[in-house]
This record gives sequence, structure tokens and C-alpha cells, in this order.
Amino acid sequence: MRILAICGSLQSQSGNLSLLRVAATSTPAGVRIVVFDGLRDLPHFNPDLEASGDAPPAAVLEWRRALGESDALLIATPEYGHSLPGSLKNAIDWVIGSGELGGKVVGITAAVPSLERGRRGLGALRDTLAAVRATVVGGEPIAKGPSREAEVMRLVSAIVASVPSAGPADT
Repeated sequence: MRILAICGSLQSQSGNLSLLRVAATSTPAGVRIVVFDGLRDLPHFNPDLEASGDAPPAAVLEWRRALGESDALLIATPEYGHSLPGSLKNAIDWVIGSGELGGKVVGITAAVPSLERGRRGLGALRDTLAAVRATVVGGEPIAKGPSREAEVMRLVSAIVASVPSAGPADT
């Protein structure tokens, strides 16, 4: 099983990226988590770029390909202004019409200093994912501390359990 992991933050030292790296290095047997770092390369969503009849920009094609080749998605994202980061919303906008995210299992979380943080951003992300009828798993922030790795592995296990047995990467 292949799980694509994306970070809602573009910061190179993001706590959310660190959380995804923990997930990628401690996966169950038969599961591979691939961290995708292409959100920073996506142009602003503009339907005219596809309506012109030309192929979408290369970064968009790479994003769509990575999603299409994955059985599930894991998103770790900060909360910006009580919502999700613009770069993450932009990435989702690029695949709403093309369908790669439609119906996919998506685990969501936020790396936070304390559990009171991140909930509004995760709520906004859940609402956005409803536009593509994604199956959302998780949705709770994960705080730094001794239980962090166990919480990450619980989320990964929940994603794995929610994916139908024959996904895109299995065919």
C-alpha cells in the first residue's frame, strides 16, 4: 500500500513535516509512505489554464500523478488564520475537477505544541475535502511529547484499515 504524505506548511523545518517523516520511517509491513514536496511548485489555481486546451502546468500533472498512484493520502497541516494554509487549499483545488482525490481515504492531523491548537484548521480541511467526497480519517491534532510517535502510528493504522483492499497501487 502506498500512502502519499503532504505537509500543509511550506517551511523547511515545519513540525508537520517532521510528523510526516516520523510516519514514513515507522510504517507497518507492506505500507510505504512517500512524502510529496511539490505543493510549493503549484501555480495559483486557474481553470483557464486547462480550458485553453493546453496541458496543465507540469507541477499540476506531477501532483495529479502522485495522487493517482497512491492508495491514500496523509495530510499534516498547521492552522493559519483559523483555517488551512493557502498552498494546501490551492493543491486541493487543482484536483477537485480532475478527480484524483475523489473518494480517496485521507488521514488528517496537525502537529501542535498543545492539544488546544489546530482544530479550526483541521475543521476547514475536513470541509474542503467534503467537496471531493474523500473518506476522512483522524482529524485530531497530535501534540509534541512522548506519545507523539504512537499517535502517528494510530493514525497510519486507521488509514490502512480504511483503504479498500485493491487500490490504484495494487492494480
